[in-house]
Amino acid sequence: MSIKWSEPELATLYEMAETHTVKQIAFRLKRRGFYRTELAIANKLYALGYSTRPVLDNYSCREIAKNLCIPPTTVVNWVRQGWLKAKKRCINRYQVKSRDLKQFFNNPPQPIKKRIAAIDPQVVRYLVG
Repeated sequence: MSIKWSEPELATLYEMAETHTVKQIAFRLKRRGFYRTELAIANKLYALGYSTRPVLDNYSCREIAKNLCIPPTTVVNWVRQGWLKAKKRCINRYQVKSRDLKQFFNNPPQPIKKRIAAIDPQVVRYLVG
């Protein structure tokens, strides 16, 4: 017999479905006072049409910074200033989708336009596909 999913549980599931693993979702649900097994979460994700693993075209600020040979704080600052769209994963961690990174490189903000233009195009192609 299965227990019906509550609205707060489903909201957490929708929020985390594309960017977090099943184990991470189970941990977050547990912290919010809900107890679901990883199997139950995987089954619900499948029923809702989501994959049970996060999308692979997401990058952390650290991964982007490593590829661009810049400090991670620079990328975090771009996110905080609203120049680079990202989804917050926890207090100081952001997840950047490949399409948002591509948009950022194609249309950089005026204050850092020269800096972005100086980045190796091969690295940009590697990141955004």
